Amino acid sequence: MNTISAVAGLAGIDLAKNVFSICEVDGRGRVLGRLVLRGEAFALWLH
Repeated sequence: MNTISAVAGLAGIDLAKNVFSICEVDGRGRVLGRLVLRGEAFALWLH
């Protein structure tokens, strides 16, 4: 899993196959949200 810094804390991204599974975590390690996105939706989420 790849991680990137974000305003909310961290986002872990699983880059498997045709979907991107995203887990957003705050500074204390609490899960803020989970998403499963396909190509273009993932690109929009990044911006």
